[in-house]
Amino acid sequence: MRETIFISHATPEDNEFTIWLASRLELMGYQVWIDKKELLGGETFWETIEQAVKDTAVKFLLVYSHHICYPDGQNVVKAGIQKEIDFARQVINDRPELKDFFIILHLDDAGYDLFPGAKDLNQIPFQENWAEGLATLLKKFNRDAVPKVNNMATDEAAKWYLDEYIVKNPIIERKELYYTNWWSVKSLPEYFYILRYRNEQQAAAVAALNPGELIVHDTNLLTTFKPGLNCDIADNFGTSQLKPMDSFKIKISDLLLGYEKDSFPDHRDAENHFKKLFKRALHNYFRVKQMYWYSMANKNVAYYHTFTSLPSSKTSFYFPYRETEKPKTKNLFGKHLDVGKWHFAISVKPALYPYVGFHLKSHLIFTTDGYKAIEDKELQHQHRRKKGKRMFNEEWRDLLLAFMKSMENNNHEIKLVTGTEEIVMKTNLEMFWSDAGYYDPKDLARQEMFLAEDREDLIIETE
Repeated sequence: MRETIFISHATPEDNEFTIWLASRLELMGYQVWIDKKELLGGETFWETIEQAVKDTAVKFLLVYSHHICYPDGQNVVKAGIQKEIDFARQVINDRPELKDFFIILHLDDAGYDLFPGAKDLNQIPFQENWAEGLATLLKKFNRDAVPKVNNMATDEAAKWYLDEYIVKNPIIERKELYYTNWWSVKSLPEYFYILRYRNEQQAAAVAALNPGELIVHDTNLLTTFKPGLNCDIADNFGTSQLKPMDSFKIKISDLLLGYEKDSFPDHRDAENHFKKLFKRALHNYFRVKQMYWYSMANKNVAYYHTFTSLPSSKTSFYFPYRETEKPKTKNLFGKHLDVGKWHFAISVKPALYPYVGFHLKSHLIFTTDGYKAIEDKELQHQHRRKKGKRMFNEEWRDLLLAFMKSMENNNHEIKLVTGTEEIVMKTNLEMFWSDAGYYDPKDLARQEMFLAEDREDLIIETE
């Protein structure tokens, strides 16, 4: 008899939601199957999973989010999740009498067609409110007569999570400093400007007259921090000025406070144009430092060092609030197997809240010659998984701190050129103190998660 609810999800990104959902379904008497080994990073036994989906599942729930796809792929579902989806499709083909066997739980703003046929499946929204999504799912279970196997409320998923995961690595009472991925500004220019021309050709012509200025060109609009751009056009009849049709002077403090306006540029327009200009200023800073960048599938770019921008590959930095003055040194790139080089990289997303600055995301980029990134997205992903799964919290933190240090100029400052007053960035991440702490498991203990051949590779690389 089919009575199991199988939940497929991306590990570890969607673990929190999946455990929440499984625990509540079990409290209501349903029998739930989640891959508990995979939640801990252990080996997945595909025969067990295939049997659960094909023989005992009454419903197959897919936790549907951006995380089911590879981060640098375009709608390429991760291999493990794709395998479980294929198992579910086989059930649909073999047992057409199972009504709505495959149900999508739409968790974030991912598009409805991350894989072929996704938009044709029943999708329950969980984006705005998990509780409302669960209520809708329970109504569906009731209509489809999904059986309950236990009238006494139990919570095996939550109990397992507590006993096997949380208890071994508990939260403790101690003062601890936490680093965020927020990199904020110390000071900004007071104003920026949006110039609107009659057409795109005029805007492009003025941008070309100011090659050394910080300008963002978008259709017939130019965004800049500089109030007076060169607009003198010379032709056979002399010199004339190509002036904008409209010029909008926007005070950045007003932008941060918010304002109401019905005409262009409204608050959303101003915010979008400022973010593009802000991001371009940082891009120019990286370019002057001769850093390389890699274009990812989401059209963002990841910046990384090479021997040109960082000849020694090493950066020394100090931990804030540490009693010792001894610095720590990290390699920001190095040899990776027989492929070539690995490079620590960051991508940036400009933000106005909670701080004016950038949200940073860490990446690993692989090159064959120490400069140009490997173009094959799948090959990049394979190497990223192989090296990245051996890197834990402390390693990622130290690499990011070292990267921040590497961006400073000779005066230990980070100043972005604007054409007027410079944008001065802080030289460290935003941090906060907490009264609760956590003992990160030692790397040697965590090696038990790896297969034997992986552990051998790790020992070779460490030596």
